Amino acid sequence: MKTGRNRHGRKDHSRHGHAARAHFGRRLRRISLATALLSLALAPLAAEAQTGGAGAPTGEASTSGGAGLVFSAPMRSAGATWYGPGLYGNGTACGQTLRPGTIGVAHRTLPCGTTVKINYHGHSLVTKVIDRGPYTKGNDFDLTNGARLALDFEGVGQVRYAVAVGSSG
Repeated sequence: MKTGRNRHGRKDHSRHGHAARAHFGRRLRRISLATALLSLALAPLAAEAQTGGAGAPTGEASTSGGAGLVFSAPMRSAGATWYGPGLYGNGTACGQTLRPGTIGVAHRTLPCGTTVKINYHGHSLVTKVIDRGPYTKGNDFDLTNGARLALDFEGVGQVRYAVAVGSSG
């Protein structure tokens, strides 16, 4: 490559270097934008695949939810926490890979795949048990980050829950 002098008298090691870098930057921004839009468009499908279709929040409490599921009554109260950071990419006890958007709950004794309805401050979520835990005293459920966001869960608190009748696996 030839070295010349730029307009300031300094050595210029790349011919058309600035123009090539600017073109590359514009191209990179376009690819990033296209990738972001595609991921937003495919996010609902990915969430459904991760949770078996049971992760869509319903927004408000009701006595039955999901696709014709019947839940135990009355709803019970339990302590809950959430988990995820530091564990993303690891496998869950029920065979899934934990990701930031995974929607599910961990419970010590309910079988994997059990459908559970969780209510928290007017928000409701029907999801499945995907992991074991929590490992903190006084809590019955660990929510994944996706479940925490769907419920607008603050971190540690009391939730109301019901288990789908005849739901395991």
